[in-house]
Amino acid sequence: MLQVAGLSKKFTRTVPVKGGRKKRREEFFAVDDVSFDLKPGEILGIIGPNGAGKTTLLRMLGGIMTPTAGTVTLLGRTFAQDPNAYRRAIGYLSGNTKLYGRLTPWELLFIFADLYGIPRPVARARTEEIIRALQIAEFAHNRIETLSTGQTQRVSIARCLIHAPEVYIFDEPTLGLDVLSSYAIIRFMQSEGARGKGVVYSTHYMEEAEDICTRIILIHKGSVIAQGSPEELRRATGAANIRQAFIALLRERGECIDQF
Repeated sequence: MLQVAGLSKKFTRTVPVKGGRKKRREEFFAVDDVSFDLKPGEILGIIGPNGAGKTTLLRMLGGIMTPTAGTVTLLGRTFAQDPNAYRRAIGYLSGNTKLYGRLTPWELLFIFADLYGIPRPVARARTEEIIRALQIAEFAHNRIETLSTGQTQRVSIARCLIHAPEVYIFDEPTLGLDVLSSYAIIRFMQSEGARGKGVVYSTHYMEEAEDICTRIILIHKGSVIAQGSPEELRRATGAANIRQAFIALLRERGECIDQF
């Protein structure tokens, strides 16, 4: 379904020179030689601290950012080979998605259905299905600018669903949400996995990922330090949970873990 091979992204940053006020420019890898596969029905969690490279990785998977090296193949094609087909196959939710505040969720979904060339009768049926699935009905005809954070996030996800993608790429979909809003989104991801869709999502919530992910990738400083099912990661480190497993792996690498 999705194959990632040797994916890397290099940036340039300015750093101070030790012992003086001068600065110099240096190159660094935000993502460094990452490889994995996503199979139909999998929910794959990308876990790591701030600055680990999660968002950069997801942007490359979504075709928003061009890799420095490596390839991403989705359903047998790369983004460069057929950008439109690639975009149609994914539903991408970024961490800073902005919506049109003066529109209602219902109107927004119809606009995006038009952008994807979906016929009106199909768009109506699809919109009604999405509104039910994400529990949007009670505010479907309210302006988006009047909605709560959790309601707005559900509308953002609904926007990603209108074209029935095969793969979902979600960047922190439950960050800062209340329990009920988070539950609706988690239940949606589980139901889509059960339908054979692939889900890749990054999160800071390790307990959440441990509960719903079929497989987890632990990433630190742009590199994958381990990947496997929650049970495999716990067994490999002798840890009771994924949080402890992550800490144990960092200690093995000699990393400072005070920040965690």
